[in-house]
Amino acid sequence: MIPKELKKQAKTFIYRFSDKVFSFIYGLSGCIYMEGLKGYNPFKLGESIAKAVSREISGVEERKYYRFRGGRWYGGIATGDVVGCSLRCKFCWSWRYSHIVDKGFFYSPQKVFEYLIDIASSKRYRYVRLSGGEPTLSWSHLIELLKLFNETKYLFILETNGLLIGSDERYAKQLANYRVVVRVSFKGATAEEFYMLTGADPIYFEYQFKALENMVNSGMKPGEDFYPAIMLSFSTDESYLDFKKRLSKIHPTLATSIDEEYVILYPHVIEILNRYGLKPRIAYKPNGIPSSMI
Repeated sequence: MIPKELKKQAKTFIYRFSDKVFSFIYGLSGCIYMEGLKGYNPFKLGESIAKAVSREISGVEERKYYRFRGGRWYGGIATGDVVGCSLRCKFCWSWRYSHIVDKGFFYSPQKVFEYLIDIASSKRYRYVRLSGGEPTLSWSHLIELLKLFNETKYLFILETNGLLIGSDERYAKQLANYRVVVRVSFKGATAEEFYMLTGADPIYFEYQFKALENMVNSGMKPGEDFYPAIMLSFSTDESYLDFKKRLSKIHPTLATSIDEEYVILYPHVIEILNRYGLKPRIAYKPNGIPSSMI
């Protein structure tokens, strides 16, 4: 069901997709919503997953992680990979831990801080991040971690699908208080691609754009404090162009600050792609990743 606020001053029309007819809502924002395609609700899924990957000990929220590591991404970065996600992306490189939540160990924000600081200092990195699953599922844990890093020389990069930030501007306002760069990873360039790649109801594609809007409205700087990333392995040139136009309407800088993502064909990624019968238009082998993606 499409929220009332997204139906205001909108037009309805019919579209045929895969031999089925669907009702679409086209809003003034330029986003198309498919009423006929019914996927899962990522917020409800996220609430369920959060119960399995978060716990409170003595008033402190702990989160499940499956590893801590250094790596060449961003020119060198210390990473904490979290367990659990609110989406079920059919190309996910970490699906064995983001889709399945019975692995990993609970850590407090202080312990995660110590692990990441140790990696970053030993390897002389400038950056730290949370990756793997969806970090925002344990919001209090995340905020406490940001507080700890706010007093250091390290820049914290938050990799997120942006859904929670898009659901309520108060989350963006909280992030604006910290020294953090938010990378919102779009799952495709259109609502149709979002549904195809995640299985989630296409209406939730809008929340990824809303996350960017909320951060603009909270005083965060586009292209500096936050920026969009997008999985393009399954997109067309036309849909990508439409995506850029949509970003420009939020803020012109966003359309020129896109981090382009493509599938990397690790064995476990090939496994999940085959499971869903997905064939990327563009993909790279692990030993042939372009420097622009590192």
